[in-house]
Amino acid sequence: MSKNEVTKWVITSAWPYVNAIPHLGNMIGSVLSSDVFARFCRLKGDEVVFVSGSDSHGTPVAVAAKQQNVPTKELAIKYHNIIKELFEKWQISYDNYTITHNPTHIDFVQKFYLDVQKNGYVFEKELETLYCENDKFFLPDRFVEGVCPHCGYENARGDQCDKCQKLLTPLELKKPRCAICGNTPVLRKTKHWYLDLPKLQDQLKNLINQNKIIPQNARQMCLNSLAEGIPERAITRDLEWGIPAPFEGADNKTIYVWFEAVLGYVSAVKEWADNIVKDEKKYDYFWKDPNTKTVFFIGKDNIIFHLIVFPGLLLAFNKDKSEGEKLTLPYNVSSTEFLMYENDKFSKSRGIGIWIDEALKIAPLDYWRFTLLYNRPETSDTSFLWSEFENNIKILNDNIGNFIHRTLTFIDKQFKGIIPKKLEYDDTDKKFIELVNSIGFEIGENISNFKLRKALRDIVNFGKEGNVYLNSKAPWHLIKKDKSAAGHVFNVCAQAVYAFGVLLSPFIPETAEKILSYLNIPTSNDLKWDTINENSIKEGQKIKKPEPLFQKLDINEIKNQLEEIKESKDKLGGKELVSYEEFKKLDIRVALIESVEKVPKADKLYKLSIALGDEKRTLVAGLAEQYKADELKGKKIVILANLEPRKLRGILSQGMLLAAVDGDIVSVLTPDKEIPSGAKIE
Repeated sequence: MSKNEVTKWVITSAWPYVNAIPHLGNMIGSVLSSDVFARFCRLKGDEVVFVSGSDSHGTPVAVAAKQQNVPTKELAIKYHNIIKELFEKWQISYDNYTITHNPTHIDFVQKFYLDVQKNGYVFEKELETLYCENDKFFLPDRFVEGVCPHCGYENARGDQCDKCQKLLTPLELKKPRCAICGNTPVLRKTKHWYLDLPKLQDQLKNLINQNKIIPQNARQMCLNSLAEGIPERAITRDLEWGIPAPFEGADNKTIYVWFEAVLGYVSAVKEWADNIVKDEKKYDYFWKDPNTKTVFFIGKDNIIFHLIVFPGLLLAFNKDKSEGEKLTLPYNVSSTEFLMYENDKFSKSRGIGIWIDEALKIAPLDYWRFTLLYNRPETSDTSFLWSEFENNIKILNDNIGNFIHRTLTFIDKQFKGIIPKKLEYDDTDKKFIELVNSIGFEIGENISNFKLRKALRDIVNFGKEGNVYLNSKAPWHLIKKDKSAAGHVFNVCAQAVYAFGVLLSPFIPETAEKILSYLNIPTSNDLKWDTINENSIKEGQKIKKPEPLFQKLDINEIKNQLEEIKESKDKLGGKELVSYEEFKKLDIRVALIESVEKVPKADKLYKLSIALGDEKRTLVAGLAEQYKADELKGKKIVILANLEPRKLRGILSQGMLLAAVDGDIVSVLTPDKEIPSGAKIE
């Protein structure tokens, strides 16, 4: 990593579908990783435009809208706004976080495909495809589910198998079923426009072989796919929701989401140039300069689309264009493996995992950023474990937090908050100072090579070395006989504290800002990566009174808070809608509340003892802020009786009370006529 080299970067993260809020696996798989890299490149002094957005035209969005019986655009815009606000709370430093349903993107995509067609890479053909006679429409990709023909996975989708990662078409699935109603579809004829990917096979193979920086797992997956022969891929779909296809005769067709969402990486920069920085030339400056490095942070399930389909589109668009008109090809696709949750797959329907809105309610932001990056699944699937979360924050505090607090507290108390004078180095000093002078380069090399996990772990190890140096010097003893010698030690340590403020800023920016503020260093665009050295902090500089950077986690308390949040979400309708067949499985009954008790150390919770006819049960309900205990005792309520029991604050809750909610108003559901407890509601 040359100190004086300035690079132009287009940095992107995978576009989340707007049918749901992302979970922690989505966050580390692309969004958080790309943010670290973008922040680092800015600190290096590089020119960066960092973009992404919400994938509003994906079939998961259309499926969710049909299931919920709401307009697709309404659902897409609603979740886009929620996700954008959450990413801001996670301090993701996008220059433009947009949505695919915007005029710039739609216009760009339509013009792009007319160019690709003119270059000879688009053809049309009639084919038989799956049609749902119950829902009365053709079933594109994710509207179809079935058995994977390659690995036998029973819940493969019509575009890809999540288990073996093979690209699929709906017709390849065994035992296909409609994702909306579950019925078996029939075959009907329709016409579609195709991208002639086989024409590009040799160019794509050369592109992958020549790119030495893409991860080995991604390279091998793509080479295997190319060896099997890449198929023609349909550009269009029979969908109402999406970007209208621009081809002559393609009325009522839309562009397949994967053939337009990846182009959002280009159009988002155009939108940024046109509407945010208001300099149209910036679009060409970044995307049409062959020296610009474009990097895409994704999960491993998106590798094929980013290393074969997207480059294929760029090659088809660039044909016969002059330099300065061509779109630059990918520099790197940085992919991660999957993050699991306690060795299980994240599942919203089963309530398994942590979603990014929930995380912020139960622990500080930087605790999440640190633990996700510290265990980033770079070479194999990893699992979020509560025990590891607790231990990771202990590691952060023991190695970095304590070193910084010891250093700054000693300077504040013993030197009146003034950085003391440095003396001549001894051998111990020289060893640690050599590390201070080199740490920025070493960490920078790791980040530049997309080894974010190693970079963060090396920063933690730097903290260990700081504590070793401090303990070996023992300035708390030294000060009793030689205050200036003790001051020298803390001058050296202050240089390391500054280093932490810079090194941690891409990873945990709130913490880094606190560290630098204690040193009276303003965090601004002037902060640079290459300022880390033995003379970063000058003798005589006044520091602020420090406070501890981190607090010990009470994991049991945090897990209890998460359970309460999930229970509250369930009551507010946070889970996906169920089909009528699924609804009929619910056992909803009238119950009588016989007694009410407050749950210790839980201001919102009551323990309800209820009767379902002759059967006695216990419920835990978050009603303490809305009802007094005597208002509930003796009341007949409505409960879901066949819900799997869950422990809340150590109490087994055997069902779920049903209530209507409007803002802060909560009203339990009660029968309006006299009816015995245990009666079934149908």
